[in-house]
Amino acid sequence: MEKPASRRRLLALAMACTMPLAAVGADAQAGRAKAIACGVCHGPLGVAVAPDTPSLAGQPAAYLAAQLRQYRSGARRHEQMSLVARPLTDAEIDDLAAWFSSIRIEATLP
Repeated sequence: MEKPASRRRLLALAMACTMPLAAVGADAQAGRAKAIACGVCHGPLGVAVAPDTPSLAGQPAAYLAAQLRQYRSGARRHEQMSLVARPLTDAEIDDLAAWFSSIRIEATLP
């Protein structure tokens, strides 16, 4: 049975906090070049428009890196993301995480 989304997010965040800092020394510009493929689903600047696709822009690098590593290992499953993450190296994951976390998102109240 799959855990509720909020529990999965909390678990992923807890796991990310116990991992070594992701993206320390990562190259956000290399991540930007690699992220072109991500834009198909997650939007060209990491802001998704599809309701079932998460936005990546502004997310913490450690969180993003942890999720990609889980997709790569099979610990987290999603048909598309597992295929995309499988060939990524640790450095590429850290670069992607650095790029998306460097994008600043602004929220305004209605």
